[in-house]
Amino acid sequence: MRNLVGVVLGGGKGTRLFPLTRYRSKPAVPLAGKYRLIDIPISNCINSGFNRIYLVTQFNSVSLHRHIRQTYAFDRFDGGFVEILAAQQTIVGADWYQGTADAVRKNLRYLEQPGIDYVLILSGDQLYRMDFQEMLDTHRAAQADVTIAAVPVTSEAAKAFGIMRLDETGRVVGFLEKPQTEEDLALVRTDPVWLEAHGIPCQSNRSEPGSPTDGSPPATRDCLASMGIYLFDRDVLVDLLKKSDYQDFGKEVFPMSIRTHHVQMHPFDGYWEDIGTIRSFYEVNLALAGPTPPFEFASESSPVYTHARFLPPTRIGRATIEQSLLAEGCIVADGAVIENSILGVRCRIGRDVTIRNSVLLGNDFYQASGEFPETAVTESIPIGIGEGSLIDGAIVDKNCRIGRNVRILPGEAAVTGGNNDSVVICDGVAVVEKAAMLPDGWTV
Repeated sequence: MRNLVGVVLGGGKGTRLFPLTRYRSKPAVPLAGKYRLIDIPISNCINSGFNRIYLVTQFNSVSLHRHIRQTYAFDRFDGGFVEILAAQQTIVGADWYQGTADAVRKNLRYLEQPGIDYVLILSGDQLYRMDFQEMLDTHRAAQADVTIAAVPVTSEAAKAFGIMRLDETGRVVGFLEKPQTEEDLALVRTDPVWLEAHGIPCQSNRSEPGSPTDGSPPATRDCLASMGIYLFDRDVLVDLLKKSDYQDFGKEVFPMSIRTHHVQMHPFDGYWEDIGTIRSFYEVNLALAGPTPPFEFASESSPVYTHARFLPPTRIGRATIEQSLLAEGCIVADGAVIENSILGVRCRIGRDVTIRNSVLLGNDFYQASGEFPETAVTESIPIGIGEGSLIDGAIVDKNCRIGRNVRILPGEAAVTGGNNDSVVICDGVAVVEKAAMLPDGWTV
């Protein structure tokens, strides 16, 4: 793996994750209380045996740069790095990145250096665990120019993905973006017998989109969806980008590659989720707090790395906590009820607070010492969740000041106690924006 370099695409605006992306880029969005989305692809690279990684950024990238700088420092004798490739003006161009392929094209000089034979293109907003050594093995065995990772899905779920058509050897011979009709699906279906023969069970997990919920048998997975993970021969990638002005990998470069080069499919049958919307972010986080999480962070062989914080253990008073994740450094006061929720680092939960079905991203700093030091600050409302408040079905961004007896329930349409632009309803989820202040008694 020493001759392989990873490129993580993290330059998009992340508009579907707004307002979580108002002040941060999408890869910098917190995950599961203590991680960030960018930690997933970088950890997969490190656990796969290579640590030469470029991160392409453009929008709201300050917090992402800070996280990378504080987290990924390798032994200087090892040669590893996670290096930021931010959009910049140069002699040959002064434009912003116009798309994923254009971002890589503008940085080809870093990939054309000696000792690089393969380039792995990754997304910065997915949750999965993959050994890229296996993908490289598939690539070499097939003598492919390009290899793409694919996950099996049902025909119903296939309507939201780019679907590939294969020949008997697993070579990609066709690609259709989000097929909607039965005629379109028939063009790209893969024979379940072929999938079974290649070690991919064709019966779906009931948690998949489109799976039946009425007691009927599980639907058959007969389509192979692109995961947006591409492994290129370096020279092939350079040639494709220099000889075209295509701007997007998934919609332009990859379909062109199918027509002109040998593109191989690498099957992946583990958990994989594209966290691109507020609803998907909310549901994935709550699933991680459940009794049988679909993705397990506790792994000796393949850990997920993140910024090492020097925080005290979480302190819990006489509280009730069920089916939840609590990061380090939290303070939970007497009478609090935490159910099916995630508390990020340094969360402060006041007396008799109820938090259900919610994701609290935590705080960047401690305001003062003590259990809930409302008298030790100059602000009228301290950082944290004030006494007697109720939060249900919400995402609370970092450094929020929520007063006493505040009610946040997105199902209640009326807003009392004065309007507040710091709370937005997205996909049925109430999102309290970063550093918001909600006065005592405020209700949504």
